[in-house]
Amino acid sequence: MQARDASLGPAASALEFIGSGAYVVDKAGRILAVNSAALRLLGRSAGNVLGQDAHELLHRGAHGRPLAAAQCGMRQAFHSGRAAQGDQEFFAHGDGSVIPVSWLITPYELGGQETGTLVIFHCSDPSAPAGRPADRPAVPLTEVERLALLAETTTRLTSTLDADEAVRRLTDLLLPRLADWVVVDLIVERDEVWRKAVVRADGTALEHRTDLEGPMPPIPEESPMPLSRALRGVTSTLAGPENYRGAPDSGIAVEQRRLFEATGIHSAAIVPLRGARDVLGALTLGRSTTPGNYTDSDIPLFEDIGRRAALALDNARLYQRQRAVAETMQKHLLPQMPQVQGLEMTVRYLPAPDASQVGGDWYDAFTLPDGAIAVAIGDVVGHDLEAAAGMAQMRNILRAYAWSQQRPASRVVAHLDEAIQPLTDVTMATLVFARLAQTTDNTWELTWTNAGHPPPLLVTRDGLADYLTDGHGLLLGTGLRQHTTRPDAVAKLPPGSTLVLYTDGLIETPGCSLDDGMDRLRQHAAALAHRPLASFTDQLLHRARPTGHDDVALLAVRTPR
Repeated sequence: MQARDASLGPAASALEFIGSGAYVVDKAGRILAVNSAALRLLGRSAGNVLGQDAHELLHRGAHGRPLAAAQCGMRQAFHSGRAAQGDQEFFAHGDGSVIPVSWLITPYELGGQETGTLVIFHCSDPSAPAGRPADRPAVPLTEVERLALLAETTTRLTSTLDADEAVRRLTDLLLPRLADWVVVDLIVERDEVWRKAVVRADGTALEHRTDLEGPMPPIPEESPMPLSRALRGVTSTLAGPENYRGAPDSGIAVEQRRLFEATGIHSAAIVPLRGARDVLGALTLGRSTTPGNYTDSDIPLFEDIGRRAALALDNARLYQRQRAVAETMQKHLLPQMPQVQGLEMTVRYLPAPDASQVGGDWYDAFTLPDGAIAVAIGDVVGHDLEAAAGMAQMRNILRAYAWSQQRPASRVVAHLDEAIQPLTDVTMATLVFARLAQTTDNTWELTWTNAGHPPPLLVTRDGLADYLTDGHGLLLGTGLRQHTTRPDAVAKLPPGSTLVLYTDGLIETPGCSLDDGMDRLRQHAAALAHRPLASFTDQLLHRARPTGHDDVALLAVRTPR
């Protein structure tokens, strides 16, 4: 037994009678005494140990890196001042390697009034040599390269809300930089597994093995096989073809054997893709032509990449769910056009590609008790499900007032403006509300009022296109309704003419003025005047919609020739 202080006396000498490695530390964690078994296990001399801080000298992570005090179970137990034990820890060997240890600590009398701590440990893997070389990554990346890769992974994967695109970008990032093969297995609806990608690096090109992709058997609940454990979110694992040569315990094991045989992968690392709430799948990196095997030291990097991939996939999945809900809402919220003898009516609704597939743009058309046709188009502030819900509330209130008040259009909209704040979640909105009615000479007359919305466009059969700028008033929700009177406007619709009601997504272009957008819409509408109405609306959207950055509602009405 070696002691730093002879005053430790017989109590310290008793360390030699302990068959395992043992040492004593003071209240600051410095080693005061150590027995020969400990020196032998640690490959160190007494002079190299005594007086040193035990945590800084010995405690390491599995890969030989210094261990932060907050992550060290033994250090935390030491500060608690109570007896404790643990395993799966690592001590630094004198040759720079690490040894796996199990340990026990307990308070220890140092003599007088002082109390230290006794640490007893032994190698927890009897088959391991006295010192196990710390794993070196099979993927030789510097710390700067590693951080740059993680930053690039975060930037590229989180900039898309399409799950298939995220998988494609992930394979681009990993091949051939970290692997010869990348396999992505995703858990889809009802816990089904789908092998989304099996991709090989062929020089600088990427080759998909579509014959290995597709649906997979269900995840077994108890299987210890590497992929099954990863899909359950249990752990990351190193694997090879030898793992799947025995009798398969599940259908997934059969598919994994087929994968290893078809690809020639001799070493693989499999990590879970864990989302915020669920396990989303598993990521496999494989080597078939690159020599050497992956090691435990590669796993932390792959897990970091997996976490970032899971975040992107989770976001994409949430977006797709919201999109599906929004499409269902859209189908039920946007009405069908009434059948009116003598009039043609058609509508189009195009959602913004980067929004939730439905927003505040809306339209409506319905028959009034006196036989007139009410048409409306509006835009509620916002581009999300909340805006869609507010749109539905406002549309229903408008229908009720239009049915009870009927005319003039300005009175209906004035009542709607009064009801918006107390009865709906809408903050502000624009609206064109109009009545179409036949006159005694069988022509059609339009009466309308405009609450801050882009003006309707009237296109004659001869290609004359003019905006109906009369009847313009304040938008809805300003709270200034008591200080203003909403105007009405009237116009005759020539035979064969087309009335176009639209939302601002059709005329707004980043970097251009609204006047430019309105001129573009008028030019294209005039050019399409002779087209059948369905073709007119389709082509008008195609030609006049600038970039598709915003959602668009379009309602077109054509009078008989």
